[in-house]
This record gives sequence, C-alpha cells and structure tokens, in this order.
Amino acid sequence: MPTLLLVRHGRSTANTAAVLAGWTPGVHLDDAGRAQAEALAQRLSPVPVADVVVSPLERCQETADALCAVDGPTGPRPPLRTDERLGECRYGDWTGRALKDLAKEPLWRTVQSHPSAAVFPGPDGESLATMQHRAVEAVREHDARVQAEHGDDAVWVAVTHGDVIKAVLADALGMHLDLFQRISADPCSVSVVRYAPLRPFVLRVNDSGGDLAGFAPQRRKRGSRRKAISSDAVVGGSTGAA
Repeated sequence: MPTLLLVRHGRSTANTAAVLAGWTPGVHLDDAGRAQAEALAQRLSPVPVADVVVSPLERCQETADALCAVDGPTGPRPPLRTDERLGECRYGDWTGRALKDLAKEPLWRTVQSHPSAAVFPGPDGESLATMQHRAVEAVREHDARVQAEHGDDAVWVAVTHGDVIKAVLADALGMHLDLFQRISADPCSVSVVRYAPLRPFVLRVNDSGGDLAGFAPQRRKRGSRRKAISSDAVVGGSTGAA
C-alpha cells in the first residue's frame, strides 16, 4: 500500500492578514511560508517520491515547487500533477473577509459545531460535506493509480489546504465530519496515511518538524519475499519504523 504524505501549503499572505482566502487569486506564500517550504524540502530529501499532486491555487503550487526543487535519493522529483478536487473549499460570499468578522456570523457556530450541515452562502458557495467528498475521492483515486504505476512501496505527496487535509484525515480515522474541527493542520505540516484494503492507517498528524526519513521504503534482502498487504493492526502497538 502506498504512503500518502498530506502537506498543507506554507504560510500565506492571507494567513498573516487573517482573512479567509478560499479561491481568491494572487494569494502567495509570505517570507515565512517560503522558508517553511524550503525546510520541508530538506526534511523530505531522504524520501523517494513517486508522484506530487497539487491544488491549483498559487500557495500550494509554490509550496510544491519548493519541495520539488530539492532532489530525492534517486534524483529529480516528478513533475507536478494538478487536481482541482484538492483545491480549497469554496467559501462563497465569505471569501476574502476577515476572520474576526466571520466569527460574528450565525453560520460560524454551525461550521464549528455541526460542519456537516455547513453550506457557505452565495452562488459559488460549497458545503463542507461536498468538499470532503471530492477530496477523499481524489486522494483515493490517486493512491490507487500510484499503487498500480509504482507499486506498494511508493510514497506520494498531496499538497493542499488545511480544511481539505482535516476532512481527509477525518475520513481516514472513521470520524464523522462533525468532529473534524478536532484535527489541526498547520502551515507546511505533514500528515501521513496508508490506505490498506480493509481500512486506512493514519501514521502521523500535523507534523511540523519530525524526521520523515522513516517513510522511505525499506530495502529488502535479495531473494526475500515481499510481505502481503495487510489490513490488520498490530495488537499491542507497532514496533515503529525500522
């Protein structure tokens, strides 16, 4: 089963301005965000990456460009693959507004306590449930494709947005969307999921500084047999990365 590294974009100009960017064009990484992406590229340098799938929005594209500017252990990174399904939630009329003002809206409480019922206002507003559906569909489709093209040991990266990552992790954890606000996804953090035949395994959440080298596929001894993919959890807890 491939390993999926869910990466949130680095800190953006909208983050520092405390506004809800959504699909607003021209929202770029700020200086701190660029530094975060460059640091993450170094953390990822020991890990071979088979594919990089990215939201179309500039802050994600810039983060992915920085990650791919540093070669992996087998050479240059693969070209970026853009998928709109990994784009930010479409916040409709909330887009571009200050978070302090949005917190006074009646819908804010729904977003916080009952997000599965939250539908953002305006003709292009999207529900959080619709966002989750398209994002989970995208990552599962890409995961299956990566497995078919690169094998069970492949590692791939999806560079996307905080609410998208939280929604994908909630699905992988078997949590109702109404609980997804319990999950955090900081700028340039990494969360890790493996989709086994029976269930997903969530291996890391909101990691902003840990060693990622352990997610590189382990070399097998010549002549050794590949272990069959298992959906079983280790009783008592795993022994961790080799």
